[in-house]
Amino acid sequence: MDSDYGVPRELSEVQKTRTLYQPELPPCLQGTTVRVEYGDAAVAADPAGAHVISHAFPHTYGQPIAHFLRKTAVVPDAKVISEHPAVRVGIVFCGRQSPGGHNVVWGLYDAIKAHNQNSKLIGFLGGSDGLLAQKTLEITDEVLSSYKNQGGYDMLGRTKDQIRTTEQVNGAMASCQALKLDALVIIGGVTSNTDAAQLAETFAEAKCPTKVIGVPVTLNGDLKNQFVETTVGFDTICKVNSQLISNMCTDALSAEKYYYFIRLMGRKASHVALECALQSHPNMVILGEEVAASKLTIFDITKQICDAVQARAEKDKNHGVVLIPEGLVESIPELYALLQEIHGLHGKGVSIENISSQLSPWASALFEFLPPFIRKQLLLHPESDDSAQLSQIETEKLLAQLVETEMNRRLKEGTYKGKKFNAICHFFGYQARGALPSKFDCDYAYVLGHVCYHIMAAGLNGYMATVTNLKSPVNKWRCGAAPISSMMTVKRWSRGPSVAQIGKPAVHMASVDLKGKAYELLRQNSSSFLLEDIYRNPGPLQFEGPGADSKPISLCVEDQDYMGRIKKLQEYLEKVKSIVKPGCSQDILKAALSSMSSVTETLTIMSSSSAGQTQP
Repeated sequence: MDSDYGVPRELSEVQKTRTLYQPELPPCLQGTTVRVEYGDAAVAADPAGAHVISHAFPHTYGQPIAHFLRKTAVVPDAKVISEHPAVRVGIVFCGRQSPGGHNVVWGLYDAIKAHNQNSKLIGFLGGSDGLLAQKTLEITDEVLSSYKNQGGYDMLGRTKDQIRTTEQVNGAMASCQALKLDALVIIGGVTSNTDAAQLAETFAEAKCPTKVIGVPVTLNGDLKNQFVETTVGFDTICKVNSQLISNMCTDALSAEKYYYFIRLMGRKASHVALECALQSHPNMVILGEEVAASKLTIFDITKQICDAVQARAEKDKNHGVVLIPEGLVESIPELYALLQEIHGLHGKGVSIENISSQLSPWASALFEFLPPFIRKQLLLHPESDDSAQLSQIETEKLLAQLVETEMNRRLKEGTYKGKKFNAICHFFGYQARGALPSKFDCDYAYVLGHVCYHIMAAGLNGYMATVTNLKSPVNKWRCGAAPISSMMTVKRWSRGPSVAQIGKPAVHMASVDLKGKAYELLRQNSSSFLLEDIYRNPGPLQFEGPGADSKPISLCVEDQDYMGRIKKLQEYLEKVKSIVKPGCSQDILKAALSSMSSVTETLTIMSSSSAGQTQP
């Protein structure tokens, strides 16, 4: 065992009290018998990519979705598993730390021990590096004692390295075989779960008995699809950031002379920025998805902010708060194109010192226009997934500087009558990553740990643990599993009128849905947020008392429960089959045919129109 991992923590009184909290389990996970009902084969949401995905994942694509049932459920064809031999399960943190991750380990530990005391849970130390090097720590009650309901990943450590190359995949398989693992649980976001799917496929092809299971844990909230409503860590990050934003709002309102430009973590998608705006009511939030959809340039965004500053000044308000997602830089067309050129030159081995001299004329002109600090940041080497180092690019300072220049120009011309524009910039990133998790994230993570055991007991490989109906109390949560390959999409890029490049199947980041209810709620309130200073402070993260049971607003306003709806549809279809059968009346048969004809025609049109679009 590595001396840095699994050691007891020094806990404050608050942390000690937290360790005593025991998350509740939904009825379908209670007891020692696993009841699973299989649905139809799960297919990709984008039919156009289905053949590419099925070709890449012949062993694990097209598997059925699974629902875990409560003891009282009456389902004749449900599989009942009452024998639970001792198992050996490995678990590994992949990707960036996210509050609540430790509770997945705790939940899985409690589940395997409840079903067989001789089972072993083995943690890999240092993330995927530890997986490949077979650096392990057996999880015990003593090891877990000071990590229950706590933040961070420090019990086992983590890495953002990917398990992608043939050498890495084979190394992971060798470790699983050497340790005689019945299952390997991978905790992470879109990249880590894509890797989990590839491991599952490779293991199945090689007839390696280890089942691979993915768990949706990422603070960015961008692993969302028809099966996954939200991820572990997202609620905590948004609550912690919303309090910080609200503090800035109060300070701005008190001093009445500053504009705060706050950049929020979240990678390419703007889920964190949207949720924090709904919780804290800043004057403006600029979502990357809005910018991309409207093809707004950096000058368009600057004008938007300047016009807002001017409108507020006319109401004698010379202060404000503007939220900016860290992925905004990749949503602005000209900056994204500039980054692509820079990354292309990096790929050709051009040194940082020589990149600016090899840019195309338009890119060079834009590069020279930008302030020196932004130029330096844009030149940084891309991440392992070829995206920019978004946390290092100070878009908030760039916008604040451009707005200040424009407001000074307007002030000089006399078109702006307010006070001199003063901006203060902040990046809320690393401060929240190690936060004590919210009660919701503690419950959700612990339940997902139990779901992982149920998936393994059912003998499923290449699945992600899922919990739906999350906006309801825990006793109404629906637990199940969906093949990770069914969550994949295939990206396409135009390369001219008749040429398209097709990417590899992957679980891709989900953008903010500009037709969704959460975004609609923001738009309904954007005018009042802008001009009326209706700042809202949710207060510090609560584990007990008022606010302890609150959940993300964006989760609660959406009506997602996909797995529940699939089950309800199956019930309706069964009811139709029981009513319409040989011997039924002509009227019933005619009504059924007419209704089904109309339904299938509508669904055919809808499915064809939602088929994969070629991305520009």
